[in-house]
Amino acid sequence: MLSKICNYISKYMALIVIVVAAIALTVPSSFHWISTSWITPLLGLVMFGMGLTLDPHDFKVVFTRPKDIIIGSLAQFIIMPLTAFLLSHAFGLSDELAIGVILVGCCPGGTASNVMTYLAKGDLALSVGMTTVSTVLAPILTPLLTLLYAGERVHVDAIGMFLSIIEVVILPIILGFVFKKLFPNQTQRMAGFLPAFSSVMIALIVGIIVSANAPKLLTGGMLIVLVVMLHNICGLSMGYLVGRLLHLPHSKCSAISIEVGMQNSGLASSLATVHFAMYPMATVPGAVFSVWHNVSGAVVAKIYARKQEVGTGK
Repeated sequence: MLSKICNYISKYMALIVIVVAAIALTVPSSFHWISTSWITPLLGLVMFGMGLTLDPHDFKVVFTRPKDIIIGSLAQFIIMPLTAFLLSHAFGLSDELAIGVILVGCCPGGTASNVMTYLAKGDLALSVGMTTVSTVLAPILTPLLTLLYAGERVHVDAIGMFLSIIEVVILPIILGFVFKKLFPNQTQRMAGFLPAFSSVMIALIVGIIVSANAPKLLTGGMLIVLVVMLHNICGLSMGYLVGRLLHLPHSKCSAISIEVGMQNSGLASSLATVHFAMYPMATVPGAVFSVWHNVSGAVVAKIYARKQEVGTGK
């Protein structure tokens, strides 16, 4: 029974996140029992779960296929931060919304991208390798890129962000990886529940952020929704285009597309909460992105899978 519930949660993650966001927006009090200070530990639990799923084989692709990883990582950390910066200026976003959008763009790939790549029949090994590498690079690149693109607007504590990412992302992943090595049997029993667990944690993060900013979202939220949608769509499109320009097969193009377009938006919201508390709306783009990219990711996964099946993308 429990496994069926977990499978249901994993299968309908996008819908669950949308429903939670809708409830948090229309009935904000439904999430007042949980504080915004919970965002960081909840994200840490998601990263711990990611560590439990990692295997030494996942790092093999980094060394056996360095060209693919380099292409994907460059696309990840060039396309999304630059697109966030350009969209912020093009739509004349306020400082607090701009820093939120830029934070999303400067974060590493999200763990949901691996699931979407699998559904897209893409190169799953490349997707996992890109997620791993971008996450490892995040403590350095995320603060530096945020400083580069948002430093003129707001004060960016790059060192503090570095330490936060180590604490919230890297350490929990290492702990998960170590736990798996020390307790393989227990980890194996937990494996089937991890996707559902991560989905619930992400949904809670979205609910917390949306409920905390519901009044502002209801009065002027359509602009940030539009910007977030464009940001994600540009990432998905340009990620795929990079692969095609380099004459990569469809399976690799779809993996790069999904990996570039789907960000660790929970980390963006966490960093906004900790380091840009004077800008409450800075957490919102990450929450909106968390909702939207699960929807768009599921849609493009179906499109890419169909393209792979008919053999037109090879």
